[in-house]
Amino acid sequence: MRRRQFLQLSVAVIAGAVSSRARAQKVVKEIRIGYQKTGVLVVARQQSILEKKFADRAIAVKWVEFTSGPPMMEAMSNGSIDFGAVGDSPPIFAQAARANVVYVAGAPITNGQGILVPAASPIRTIQDLKGKRIGFGKGTSAHNVVIATLEKAGLNYSDIVPVYLSPPDAGPAFANGSLDAWAVWDPYFAIGEKRQNGRILVNAYEVAKTNSFYIANRDFAESHPSETREVIDGLSEAARWAENHRGDVAKALAAVTGVPLDVQTVAAERASFIIGPMTEEIITAQQDVADRFHRIGLIPERIVVRDIVWRPTPS
Repeated sequence: MRRRQFLQLSVAVIAGAVSSRARAQKVVKEIRIGYQKTGVLVVARQQSILEKKFADRAIAVKWVEFTSGPPMMEAMSNGSIDFGAVGDSPPIFAQAARANVVYVAGAPITNGQGILVPAASPIRTIQDLKGKRIGFGKGTSAHNVVIATLEKAGLNYSDIVPVYLSPPDAGPAFANGSLDAWAVWDPYFAIGEKRQNGRILVNAYEVAKTNSFYIANRDFAESHPSETREVIDGLSEAARWAENHRGDVAKALAAVTGVPLDVQTVAAERASFIIGPMTEEIITAQQDVADRFHRIGLIPERIVVRDIVWRPTPS
């Protein structure tokens, strides 16, 4: 992303922060949560965990679906949503653009994302990716996986042909042979395996430590720390249940998202659901990701992840 694009996004972020701050100061009547087709948020939505938690105070919960993290971060920064879950890269690009967001919790990703190639592809090693067309979402966790994979093989970002596509667009392109490889996360990773004749070339855990994050609009989190903690507590409850009921998780994910049960079963069986605080280990790993993006010029200035880690005040 070029410096001019960051400046344009920063202007939009600042303008959106004004309306976001005004809303945050009011009594909470609705909490708007961004989610994707996977993970704890889908389970919590299916079980109405947050709705039950806030029912006695007449606080509604609104769910807003996104196909990837970057548009969710933009919506959160301008105050259109209050809370959401994303992979490691979207909040880094958001922070670089001075978005009005904070990290409120973290979760390690042990599996469920990586790089796929067609089953019959001659690509057998990371080095074979040189000169190939790799599809992934710009600024997503898959972007980080691609860069970390190239670094492990001693390749440069300029050694590949990046094709920036959202998962719904990249899937058909991968299936019809327009892409040599596809970097993505579950359930799309599982869809690529089960439905689009994909073969795993790289699992993300083989090349770098990866985490996912729970992010909040900064003004909302700072003005409503109690409600923010309650959202995290509710999602932690859903996460504990999910860890021990993976078959039921797959059914819940399939029911809410429309992704076939066999695909969601693959995703649920290899997922990690546990939610925890922003530990030093997680912050350090996320800083490594940010430094990686800065090193190759994808963000214009070095950022300090710790600067936007939420430090709640006592309620």
